[in-house]
Amino acid sequence: MVDKPAVVDAYKVEGKVDYDQFARTYGLKLIDGELEKRIEKYAGPLHFLLKRRIYYAQREMGWLLDEYEKGNKFYIYTGRAPSHEMHVGHLLPFVMAKWLQDKFRAEVYIQIPDEEKFLAKDAPEPDAMKSLAMDNVLDIIALGFKPGLTKVFLDTEYAKTMYKQAVRVSKHITFSTMQAAFGFGNDSNIGKIFYTSMQAVPAFLKSVQEGKNVPCLIPLAIDQDVHFRVARDVIGKLGYYKPASIYTKFLPSLDGLAKMSSSDPIGAVYLNDDPETVKKKIGKAFTGQQATAELQRKHGGDPDKCVVCQYYRYFFEPNDAKLKKILDGERSGTLLAGEHKAHLAEAINAFLKAHRAKRERAREKLDKFMMRD
Repeated sequence: MVDKPAVVDAYKVEGKVDYDQFARTYGLKLIDGELEKRIEKYAGPLHFLLKRRIYYAQREMGWLLDEYEKGNKFYIYTGRAPSHEMHVGHLLPFVMAKWLQDKFRAEVYIQIPDEEKFLAKDAPEPDAMKSLAMDNVLDIIALGFKPGLTKVFLDTEYAKTMYKQAVRVSKHITFSTMQAAFGFGNDSNIGKIFYTSMQAVPAFLKSVQEGKNVPCLIPLAIDQDVHFRVARDVIGKLGYYKPASIYTKFLPSLDGLAKMSSSDPIGAVYLNDDPETVKKKIGKAFTGQQATAELQRKHGGDPDKCVVCQYYRYFFEPNDAKLKKILDGERSGTLLAGEHKAHLAEAINAFLKAHRAKRERAREKLDKFMMRD
């Protein structure tokens, strides 16, 4: 496997990402032991995604906790732009948002920008995407979000509220700023150029609705940071708190070359994959083990390069002691690829079976989550 040069932007992620370098380049702070202790003070034991530094960097989390200590509770904002069925990697921001909701009794705003992929890629118009968008919403709320504390909205259904605020944001963003941030050219459509103004709105929308400043925390993957690098200063100019952010790394593709992508059916595990499909996909996953079983037993493998190990680390083994046993087995050579993959496929299929059952139960209360004009 040869590493590709990394490309990370809002519409494309390719190659092996240097997460520390990304943080340095864009002014993110790495999550450290001091910040973990502050979170633990109020949340109790850390989520394994934080302990394992899958969520690894942040902006303004210290300030957010300062506000929380003063009694100024924060809300959470995250989202999902529908383009395909959701895969496992798409769940990472929502898993963290759900944990934060539980631990801090925080409201969660979930934006479904059903127009973004139509503007930026070759996706159908929003009306044609409605069914897929609502399927995505079901997958999200199936994680256990609380109806009274969770507000979900599609941009096209909440446009009366959203657009008023997006116009205020857009007045402060120039085309040259968007060119520099996104690489847009003269051939870029104006809808795509305007979209960042819409994505910025939920980061201060609750402040508008409450008539006072309310801190906002955004769990997101690093490719979406560019929208908020553009929007943060504008939000401040409008008189609202700049949002705090917490950043996740990408769940890797099954080939280990880049992040899991919904446009790559071979490299992604979709939430609607059947058990046999999962087994076949995991059976072809990159392991980082030696070329033969004999060499693997003799020299061992590299769990940091092994996609199977990373899937356990990111999602499918929350118990640290059990994870250590898996990683040690890969490293020592006592764990061979066939057994390794078979166990992971079982774990994924068990999760997907339970998730689909929760999804069907969530269907009955879907309207309790939705905000519409």
